[in-house]
Amino acid sequence: MSYFQQYPQSFSPTYLSKLKGHILNCKYFTVNNLNRDFVNTKGFSLVFRRSHLSLVEQDFPYFKPYLNRAMLPECNAFYLNPLLLQTGSQVDPHIDRSLRSYCKTIAPPLMVSVLYVEVPLDLVGGELILRSPKRQVGKISPQVNTLLFFQGDLTHSVNPVTRGNSRLSLVCEQYCLDDLQLEEIPEFQVESRINQSKNKVKKLTNSHGKINGL
Repeated sequence: MSYFQQYPQSFSPTYLSKLKGHILNCKYFTVNNLNRDFVNTKGFSLVFRRSHLSLVEQDFPYFKPYLNRAMLPECNAFYLNPLLLQTGSQVDPHIDRSLRSYCKTIAPPLMVSVLYVEVPLDLVGGELILRSPKRQVGKISPQVNTLLFFQGDLTHSVNPVTRGNSRLSLVCEQYCLDDLQLEEIPEFQVESRINQSKNKVKKLTNSHGKINGL
């Protein structure tokens, strides 16, 4: 069984450089809104349904090439987050279920995709550890411009970074939900600690076709 797959040199260096700049300069980028498993990390999150992908691409056009490459056709709901680790950062063992705050019965994602946007040359630590219930099935050292896919039901963690700043990745949890579950998921919204309410503002279209909200 293949628990994960890696695709090196997935994008052009120009795109990768622009992606990094847009993420780091995004107004929502700050101390992470993720749970306590994510120690000393930064980022923000997007929640969206496939039906509203065009809104994501409208407000965050720099994610479009990544999403075009990474999104699985059978998935219909997504949790996308840039993730910055630096010296002293780590991610404790967990199974992704970030949409559970909207739908309590949700299963883990079908797949998780990770693009390593920036990996410092002097990085020590920061390896991704993948575990099935009984054993370790992967230890992946981050490589810049590598696109990684791993099974969404695996327990995973990131080893402490002991040297090297700005290990930046772009992570997408990809879910296959039934109709009732999908109704519980926002069409499109941003989560960020920039706003005390985590910017949980649903993108809505008024009768004139104008996007309201963010």
